[in-house]
Amino acid sequence: MSLITPDFGLFFWMTVVFLVVLFILWKWGFPVIVKMVDERKAFIDDSLRKAHEANERLANIQKEGETILQEAREKQAQLLKEATATRDAIVEKAQSKAREEGARLLSEAKAEIEAEKQNAIRDIRVQVAQLSVQIAEKVVRAKLSDDKQQMELISRLLDEVAVKDGSGKE
Repeated sequence: MSLITPDFGLFFWMTVVFLVVLFILWKWGFPVIVKMVDERKAFIDDSLRKAHEANERLANIQKEGETILQEAREKQAQLLKEATATRDAIVEKAQSKAREEGARLLSEAKAEIEAEKQNAIRDIRVQVAQLSVQIAEKVVRAKLSDDKQQMELISRLLDEVAVKDGSGKE
């Protein structure tokens, strides 16, 4: 017997065993292996599909995030613009109110000054009148130091009073 060429009996039994093993594998082994390979392929395909969907969602989320961020920036700019307008309006209103208050205070001060001026003029007139009376009294006393001068003054005053009553003009 040679090592390179087997004899017919060994070849026959090897072929029978090979066919039995092939039949067993074909009947029970290959379907399980094929099923496992198909399941693994389906799992990998499903994982790839989910990864692709996740990438698409991530891209969409990034776009939405950028959109939301842009909207937030626009709203921030709008709020800043409104706040600036409100601040300017408040400042303008305060300045206007300050001008009005200043004008009112100035008007009140002018009115108070005018009233004080009128009071001062009245007081001066009263004082001038009192001084005039006092001066006149002293002058009259000095001129009327004797009885003769007093009688002349009385006569003259009576004549003036009679002329005024008689003519009706004064």
